[in-house]
Amino acid sequence: MSTLRFYLALWMAKLSVPALKITRHNGTNFPGELALKICPDFLKYIGKPAHVIAVTGTNGKTTVSNMICDILEKSGKKVLNNRYGSNINSGISTALLSGCTLLNKPRYDIAVLEVDERSSKRIYPFVKPDYIVITNLFRDSIMRNAHPHYIADFLTDSIPPQSTLVLNADDLIASGVAPDNKRVYFGIEEMDSDVKECINLINDVQICPVCAGKLEYDYRRYHHIGKAHCTQCSFRSPDYDFAASGVDLESMTMTVSDKGGSGVYKLLSDSVFNVYNMVTVIALLRQLGFTHEDISGYMEGVHIAASRYLAEDVGNVRLIMQMAKEKNALACSRAFDYVSTQPGEKELFLMMNCLGDVKHWSENVCWLYDCDFEFLAREGITHIVATGPRGKDYKLRLLLAGVPEEKITCVSDEFEAAEHLRFVPGQSIYMFYGTDSLTLAFQVREKVIELAKEAAK
Repeated sequence: MSTLRFYLALWMAKLSVPALKITRHNGTNFPGELALKICPDFLKYIGKPAHVIAVTGTNGKTTVSNMICDILEKSGKKVLNNRYGSNINSGISTALLSGCTLLNKPRYDIAVLEVDERSSKRIYPFVKPDYIVITNLFRDSIMRNAHPHYIADFLTDSIPPQSTLVLNADDLIASGVAPDNKRVYFGIEEMDSDVKECINLINDVQICPVCAGKLEYDYRRYHHIGKAHCTQCSFRSPDYDFAASGVDLESMTMTVSDKGGSGVYKLLSDSVFNVYNMVTVIALLRQLGFTHEDISGYMEGVHIAASRYLAEDVGNVRLIMQMAKEKNALACSRAFDYVSTQPGEKELFLMMNCLGDVKHWSENVCWLYDCDFEFLAREGITHIVATGPRGKDYKLRLLLAGVPEEKITCVSDEFEAAEHLRFVPGQSIYMFYGTDSLTLAFQVREKVIELAKEAAK
């Protein structure tokens, strides 16, 4: 009966794909949702490629999984992924059923699956990855994810024992996940910009996880990311299996070394967060047997997805789209810090709004007070437009962060708010948006482009 139900689910789900196209419905996850409704253990039976890689973590998992897919495809592999679907069980189901025949035979060499941390208990009992990459574990939406230590325990309980973990050694939360699993660590050696004490509002690793003694950081990059040791016991950050060193944000190069050799890489971005994303990808590919020379060559043609970062000159200004996940204090802090240190004067457009919650908002806004809006009080930021359902909340937080009120404009409608940008020649305009407001952000972008061209006449 289980087999019959599975094949019914498989065939019905596959038939739904052309049906959606004919009716012009954009139901990217509908086939997987239908399959799971007909056969709840669909993921158990669906045919899977011989090799499976999972990428999870609070931030960076989409960028990392996309980069891995791009490079594997460049190397000649047939790669199955959920790039165009969700990272929960329905999205994984949709990806896997698209990658097999009507007789349930896999058509791909390898699968690279982005997996939501909270969905791991619904996925890993049936999908057993060869490698699980954990980019980092930070505070996320407090209403959904509570605290990163809770998510770390959640992953530890869910990860299959046979999976090899690729972990960030500079993250003392992520590096401790599933301690009995085989693992390798990556990290970035000390940089000139590192500090000893935390300058961020969020600092989630201050005591030793073994003895609860005080941790001392040898160097710290931001929040709890860095290298630390306990002052009262032998606990310390893990040693690197894959170490990035000589990170030069001016020449845009770094060296990555491991026991098998080293390679010099051209950076894809001057954001330290994206340097970590690169090192993560390199570590995984080295585990798969790629040489440093091959990886460096493939990296030359890889780009950060335009949905995450996009810059162009329009009229007399430079327009930059900068992803800053809504309800995620740390992601916004990282984006604010990066943008505020960029050269020149700039205007900011804040629209990190979760549109799915507009009608029935339930999100606790405390994340705004965990986020380092204080970075936006730095010199060089001349004007900030706060917009969308949380525009007034942004304005209040900006005022508390020390941003002068005369620098802030608050307009609820995003398209109308675009008209309040000043388009000062030579300045940059940064638009901050989240995953939920992605489509709207690019619609507003077209309005901004139109206004920028008019202002330049």
